[in-house]
Amino acid sequence: MTIRVLLADDQTLVRAGFRLLLDRAADIDVVAEVQDGALAVAACRELRPDVVLMDIRMPVLDGLAATREIVGDPTLAATRVVVLTTFELDEYVFEALRAGASGFLAKDIEPEDLRRAVRVVAAGDALLSPRVTRRLVTEFAGRPARPAADSTRLAVLTDREREVMALVAGGLTNVEIGRELHMSPATAKTHVNRAMMKLGARDRAQLVVLAYQTGLATA
Repeated sequence: MTIRVLLADDQTLVRAGFRLLLDRAADIDVVAEVQDGALAVAACRELRPDVVLMDIRMPVLDGLAATREIVGDPTLAATRVVVLTTFELDEYVFEALRAGASGFLAKDIEPEDLRRAVRVVAAGDALLSPRVTRRLVTEFAGRPARPAADSTRLAVLTDREREVMALVAGGLTNVEIGRELHMSPATAKTHVNRAMMKLGARDRAQLVVLAYQTGLATA
């Protein structure tokens, strides 16, 4: 199956570079390039891409607002947004994750890593490094005034799914979760997927956010 990608960045050279790298993959097709967030939203509604590579600092409508519109549109439930950033710990990255982005990519990413990342996100997984997960923890811990999500939302989960979700929030991979709970990585992934489905989380990134918002995980 071909993965359909939309590029959203106000720098022509950045878009051209990413297109060049992605076009070399037989299973990836860049369906459009746009230079601002408003055009990104419109193009998503018209073309229904699988993955959007979204810059944050763009004119007309920035990448954060565009991400919220795309994630909030039920007709675009299958579209995944990945934030493009110059620095991994850019403050805007965490706002984008809270807005529903599936992860982030540094603009200086290696070509093969870029193609692999697009495939990972298209498959429904998230791009979250341990450093970003730890920073998310710090962000939530440092903002006690932010209203928490209703913890009763977790009532739909089994005890095992809660346990797995807490480990996801700790930054563990499926392999590490399997090792911790004495199960196979495939079984761990099944529990993660079931938790996401029951909670209406689009991907692993949102599961991490929900874990801290509901108090399942704490800093």
